[in-house]
Amino acid sequence: MDVELTDRDADWKRFLKARYKKELEEISREYPFRRSLQIDYHDIESYGRVGTQMADELLETPGKVIGDVRDCIRNHQLIILKKDKSVPLVNIRFVNLPKKISIRDIRSDHIGKFISIEGILRKITEVRPRITLAKFRCPSGHITSRVQGYGSFVEPDGCATDGCTHKKLELFVKLSEFVDSQKLRIQESPEGLRGGEQPQTLDVDLTDDLCGVVAPGDRVILHGILRSMQRTSYSTKSTIFDIYLECNSIEISEKEFAEVDIMDEDIRRITELASDPLIYRKVSKSIAPTVFGHDDVKLAIALQLFGGITKEMLDGTHLRGDIHILLIGDPGVAKSQMIRYVSRLAPRSIYTSGQSSTSAGLTATAVKDEFGDGRWTLEAGALVLADMGVACVDEMDKMNKHDRSSLHEAMEQQSISVAKAGITATLRSRCALLGAANPAMGRFDDNDPIADQINMPPSLLSRFDLLFTMTDKPHEEKDRAIANHILQSHKLGELIAQYTYNSESGVDESILEKEKKGVTPEIDEVLFRKYVAYAKRTCFPLLSERAREMLVNNYLTLREIAQQNMPVPITARQLEAIIRLAEASARIRLSPIIEESDADRAIHIINECLKNVAYDSKTGAFDIDRVYVKSKGKQDLIRTIKEIIKAGAKEKGHANYPEVVDAVIKLGYDEEDVKRQIALLKQIGEVLEPRRGLIRLL
Repeated sequence: MDVELTDRDADWKRFLKARYKKELEEISREYPFRRSLQIDYHDIESYGRVGTQMADELLETPGKVIGDVRDCIRNHQLIILKKDKSVPLVNIRFVNLPKKISIRDIRSDHIGKFISIEGILRKITEVRPRITLAKFRCPSGHITSRVQGYGSFVEPDGCATDGCTHKKLELFVKLSEFVDSQKLRIQESPEGLRGGEQPQTLDVDLTDDLCGVVAPGDRVILHGILRSMQRTSYSTKSTIFDIYLECNSIEISEKEFAEVDIMDEDIRRITELASDPLIYRKVSKSIAPTVFGHDDVKLAIALQLFGGITKEMLDGTHLRGDIHILLIGDPGVAKSQMIRYVSRLAPRSIYTSGQSSTSAGLTATAVKDEFGDGRWTLEAGALVLADMGVACVDEMDKMNKHDRSSLHEAMEQQSISVAKAGITATLRSRCALLGAANPAMGRFDDNDPIADQINMPPSLLSRFDLLFTMTDKPHEEKDRAIANHILQSHKLGELIAQYTYNSESGVDESILEKEKKGVTPEIDEVLFRKYVAYAKRTCFPLLSERAREMLVNNYLTLREIAQQNMPVPITARQLEAIIRLAEASARIRLSPIIEESDADRAIHIINECLKNVAYDSKTGAFDIDRVYVKSKGKQDLIRTIKEIIKAGAKEKGHANYPEVVDAVIKLGYDEEDVKRQIALLKQIGEVLEPRRGLIRLL
């Protein structure tokens, strides 16, 4: 048998001098501020036949290879400090491994191997020192050393000095050696999970200069050695072992949707789709195709998926490009079905229901549990995990009002500030929010302002770019079309069940293809996901002069209605929403220019929303205050009631209720409106009723 003799020390010396001479010199100059040598796996692999062997050794026996590289640097003095001429102990870190392993695919074969894992950080502890070499002193002054690893603290049985019989030793902290340490918990990326799978997690151990560089919600690639640790329960050792990753290096994924693999064939199909004149119809028909109608809503959701452009200004200001949409509707109009479909369709998304969500679950929280060994840990919530994607929140009106208040910063500033248990941090939540809510009384009343019918504060409503009201009103022609669509969907489901489970049913693929029309997406889900990822990754359109003029003219036209004593129809927030929608419209076509058609499409969608939720039937004008605050007419009514109560109470200290109502009615207001408004003022404490029939202002 031929035995190949290798001199790995010499191989590593030649490799480092050939490829990493500059980096070694930089560490020599900047130590201890820079004390890690980062080696690219591809550089090793491309270093001839010897390099291939060294790369294979790294994957199979990483502990030995890291030791070999350190010994090589020390033996050949590749790093020398200028002052004391000593060779420092540096960290050897390897990056760019060829293959990533999913957390759920880790097996016992991987223990002790060098692996690469991709995911999103769920929990993170504070950075704290960990002892690596413990020095113990006995009463006689002898020193005994013990190397400490990850896990339990190891104490010596007695003094190691010959002739010394002392058993009780104390830790001598001054001579012991420490290293910074931190624990992470990494979770599988949500976009890789389909069919309601529970994401799996893995604990990670960081040391030295890797600590403190990542935050919860970051998407990272971790390289390291998979280690095992035996479970113990009340000093009883188990046959089951827990695994953790001894992290060697971290790569923070900054590229948007880098995890979506797009091949040349996919790019060709995407480009063909983008040049199709019917692309907007195809895109909107690909969203929840089993739901009939709601074309404007589906087009708006499609624009939300593609999104506008996030701008970072020179002064550090952040202008969001994500579009927030709220669907408010009667029961049974398929709001939840749409939201569920979008959470499955978006390349990166998180779904949650407002009824079962707390502010901590949506944003972030500081918890003290066994993961941090009694330390406080920062845990990311749904909006942080949906960073660079879509957060789908159903039943928003059922949320606790204190929990809803946590959404304000996340929606506009796209960050979440945490100041809990001594932990102060700012996490990123650059996600689009798609929410659904029901009217407060169960169904819509067209006569009341929308703000009065939704159990949500005006400050939160104003942060949504688009508010769609989805009403359920009987209409024979529309109802017939909906019924036929639903029956066709059910028939297709029945045929698929027969085709799958009953081979003798006579159902073949040709019958299925015929019945699929109308209830299947125009663009395949997988291709749609890649289409969105490719557009967001490569397309950054510019506003043309003609489109700019259209947007400005539309804004000014609507603002002109805001004459004296008239409601303000549109605010700067709506103008920003129009710009984001126009950018998304251009992205669908992969166009480098935002053209007039994009501006026209954005204006149409905004006007549809304003017509549904901000149209004041009494004045015949758009009134954005109907959405966010009390309408202009209601504000005038409240002011008039207060003035008449104040005038009537000048002499006796209180006014007569029937007289106040009659006086307000004479000014042209409806009696029911007046009585309802006085009752509301009493309810919120602005008007008091000391005795029956007598009222006064507080």
